[in-house]
Amino acid sequence: MDPVWEELYNAAKRVQKHRQISGYVEAGGVGAAILSKNRKIYTGICVDTCSSLGICAERNAIFNMITNGEHEIDKVLTIMPSGKTGTPCGACRELMVQIMPEKCRDIEIMMDYSSGYIIKLGEIIPQWWI
Repeated sequence: MDPVWEELYNAAKRVQKHRQISGYVEAGGVGAAILSKNRKIYTGICVDTCSSLGICAERNAIFNMITNGEHEIDKVLTIMPSGKTGTPCGACRELMVQIMPEKCRDIEIMMDYSSGYIIKLGEIIPQWWI
């Protein structure tokens, strides 16, 4: 397994600190790290609200990347509340497709860190709707 996955795992773990912000908002149940094509790591956490104002950790990390002037994703690692890694949700997958429509299928996703199981986004997205 490429050692960068350990860097991504550690980066996501560092920001994943579940906390209650208010009676309506909690954050950090999920942590994500993204490796850009320029080999920089961007992180994000989920923010869950009592309405639709929340955001997934992966999209938060993607927006962090965009805020810092980049938009090409190479690798994605997400740590779930259980401590295991897993796949981004449909909304996060859709954002990755829209950001990189010609290259999105090559984005690598760490499905299971403990076994080193990696898939490409192209394997888990249906034919794109546009």
